[in-house]
Amino acid sequence: MLLVGNGKVITRDDTRPIINGGCVVVDENKIVEIGTTKELKEKYTDARFIDAKNRLIMPGFINTHMHYYSTFARGMANDSPPAKNLVDILTGLWWRLDRALTLEDVYYSAIVPMVDEIKNGVTTVFDHHASAHAVRGSLFKIAEAAEKIGIRSNLCYETSDRDGEKIADEGIAENAEFIKYCNTKNDDMLRAMFGLHASMTISEKTLEKCLKSIAGLNTGFHVHTGEGVEDELDSRAKYGKGIVERWYDAGVLCDKTILVHCIHVAENELDLIKEKDVMVVHNPESNMGNAVGASPVLEMYKKGILLGLGTDGYTNDMMESYKVGNIIHKHVKKDSTVAYTEIPKMLFENNRKITERFINGQVGILKEGALADIIIVDYNPPTPINENNINSHLLFGINGRCVDTTIINGKVIMEDRELMGIDEEKIMAKSRELASDLWKRF
Repeated sequence: MLLVGNGKVITRDDTRPIINGGCVVVDENKIVEIGTTKELKEKYTDARFIDAKNRLIMPGFINTHMHYYSTFARGMANDSPPAKNLVDILTGLWWRLDRALTLEDVYYSAIVPMVDEIKNGVTTVFDHHASAHAVRGSLFKIAEAAEKIGIRSNLCYETSDRDGEKIADEGIAENAEFIKYCNTKNDDMLRAMFGLHASMTISEKTLEKCLKSIAGLNTGFHVHTGEGVEDELDSRAKYGKGIVERWYDAGVLCDKTILVHCIHVAENELDLIKEKDVMVVHNPESNMGNAVGASPVLEMYKKGILLGLGTDGYTNDMMESYKVGNIIHKHVKKDSTVAYTEIPKMLFENNRKITERFINGQVGILKEGALADIIIVDYNPPTPINENNINSHLLFGINGRCVDTTIINGKVIMEDRELMGIDEEKIMAKSRELASDLWKRF
């Protein structure tokens, strides 16, 4: 039994949004009670007590689109010609990088950002992986890292025709085998989707194979959609329809499919997304960095589409994406009043809803019966906090490094900024060694 108390509990539960002097009671991997510290310490006298020291006690953050495989690109010299568009970025950097990865690289490319996610209070991650010459076993390697760190994960392999039919078939097999493994394991700590890269790298033949392989597996596709205008132009040139229309006609869209970005999509395609109850994940920092445009998330929000927030590998700090998501749409719309409602709902409510479409428990909320993913955030507010202004306090007052303690599935992973049972120095040293070797092959 564990008590996390003596703090301001931000529950994300509308029935009791904030509890001053609050406490969360954890038994094994679930929250069993929430109340005041005084009453719960008296009730659970034998439980271990973690003192939040008047800081914030919150649900852990959720990232609904990540790329672990991008880790070794940090600081790497790139001799490709200057990129003029998204395809140049993909061919000159990311596809060269993923072709150089070994299975050992895959493991360390994953475990390094996982450590950083813990330090930033991220407790659940949806990853989208690629390693063209180390496909088979790659998702199991990432799962091995996730189990070592203790982070809740949903994984997939980025199936693509860009490296030929043999590697595309390996991606299909890796997805199908890993999904079946997760279905058999039936553990809310590890789930799977079927990854596709993008319409422009998926032929009709490969798409047909993917649809056949996913049948009966009780999951959906995780696919970049309309990130760059090239993807949209390719679909219209090859198939005479938009990307979402192509996915709709083929049967890709369902309530367990995630479309990532959706920047270059037509108005009528938004209605198709809504019709099929598809999830869309917004990645504002990545979109700005790649200069691909701003996703019409405000329009999608009005249509009732389930919108999540991700990082696309750009950062491990969800609060960065929260801040940038808040300002990018103000900038694009030239309207300072927008995105105050939509972006926090995406991060604090919809990412939870997206995750819960794949697991049996509840996350992203502190309430009785929910899975115990809890963080303590070091924030001493200069003004009063209440249920109406908490999102503003977080927007302007904290970043991921304000997280002091991270608990996932009832297990304390980090306490007082100290990682439990994780040798960060050893992990980073090995990562630098492998990255140096990869840079020589790049």
